[in-house]
Amino acid sequence: MSEQAIKPGKFVSLTYTIADSDGNLLEQNDIPVSYIHGGETELIGGMDRAVGGKKAGDTIEMSVPEDQGFGPHDPALTFTDSIENVPAQFHHIGAEVQMQNESGDAKTFYVTEIKEGKLTVDGNHPLAGKSLIVRVKILEVRDATVEDMNPAGSGCALN
Repeated sequence: MSEQAIKPGKFVSLTYTIADSDGNLLEQNDIPVSYIHGGETELIGGMDRAVGGKKAGDTIEMSVPEDQGFGPHDPALTFTDSIENVPAQFHHIGAEVQMQNESGDAKTFYVTEIKEGKLTVDGNHPLAGKSLIVRVKILEVRDATVEDMNPAGSGCALN
């Protein structure tokens, strides 16, 4: 079997790590992420473009500036209130709080700080505002099958 290079229409399976610009590990994904290259899936910071032409076994390291990763930190998505105004189940760092705007759009906020009787929630992605270093290991590259393009449960049977 020849080593296939990543190009549009190929099934790609990879793992990755994300570190901050100081090299501190922020996220490690050891469970393979699979996608059809050139399809609708867009990977963080142009990772899908960076792996083009690579083969199974290759590794790449790429720098991802904040505007190509999770965007800048938006201070308008951070709110602080008296802890007395917040239900007790949210009185811990990392608690998820669902909020809804006037239009009915829901967004998840996370409790990021509790200090001096105040509780702060933040709707930004935890990696927003950070430049990142992404390391990718390509595990598999092959021709995509019909099953790859139509995962179980999304297709229909024809009689």
